[in-house]
Amino acid sequence: MIEMTVDSIRVSLMNYQRVVILKEKTAERYLPIWIGPSEADAIAVKLQGVSVPRPLTHDLMCSIIDALGATINSIVVSDLKNDTFYAKILLSIDGEQMEIDSRPSDALALAVRAEVPIYAEESVLDKAGILLDRETGKPVASPEGTGGTDAESRVSEDEMKKMSAFYDFINTLDLEDFDKRKS
Repeated sequence: MIEMTVDSIRVSLMNYQRVVILKEKTAERYLPIWIGPSEADAIAVKLQGVSVPRPLTHDLMCSIIDALGATINSIVVSDLKNDTFYAKILLSIDGEQMEIDSRPSDALALAVRAEVPIYAEESVLDKAGILLDRETGKPVASPEGTGGTDAESRVSEDEMKKMSAFYDFINTLDLEDFDKRKS
């Protein structure tokens, strides 16, 4: 598993679809995940420190988890199948570890509220991770994916065709300011 951070939430100007951009904590690989507008707002509200008069759904979920005596340890973007991302919320309750299946958007909204680590499986990054060209700021994709050299982790040509919609979408985003945010 690779630790990630929420780099930004973007909106496509072509179709107004939201995408959360995760970034490897210790490297320059990014993972774009398409999410709904409500989940994008829930993540953004917390990241921007906006106060809301009543608890949002993810605030309520955190309160319920806490009231039941459980704690969120971390979340993992665990899989990518047929253009759908999967995630797990890892909880501790009474000394036991528990995994809860989740949409990545909901898991991320909980993670930013609970201030817990966000991870992605290497296989997910191999399939959908992107590297940015330092000069153009545009995504760089290779036929083998962006990840490891192990033959089993390589992305097949069929999978690359399925992922082409992701790369087309990413190419419509203005990603040039990614490196400028750290100044």
